Amino acid sequence: MTDSEGFGKLKEQVEDADRSIRAAASQDQAELKAMVDQARRNADRHADELAAKSDEVADQAERHWQDVQADWDAHIKRIHERVAAKKASIDADIAENDAESAEADAIDAVQFASAAIEEAHYAVLDAVLVRKDADVMAAAR
Repeated sequence: MTDSEGFGKLKEQVEDADRSIRAAASQDQAELKAMVDQARRNADRHADELAAKSDEVADQAERHWQDVQADWDAHIKRIHERVAAKKASIDADIAENDAESAEADAIDAVQFASAAIEEAHYAVLDAVLVRKDADVMAAAR
């Protein structure tokens, strides 16, 4: 039922009630009592229908709210998983950078040690040469 159909039905209902109320003035006591009883039954039936619809709507609203909450919880879980994955990725990137730095430091230290060995080798050979020269000069005196 569209909004305009519902409004039209409501208008008919008001007009029917108005006609019934106007007709009641000309009814005798028994007819009026029957009209009142019928109006009460109609009102009770309508109230029961609304209560049933209200319960159904409330159940639907509750299910909808539970769905919204479940969707939100799933959304938050996905965010936490993405943050954890990003953090793990960042931690892995940091560890990779740390490893590369440590390896570069080790290579530099080996190269430094190699250069130091070469310098030490040169220094020892030079010392041997200088000592021999000094010994030759001392013997020639």
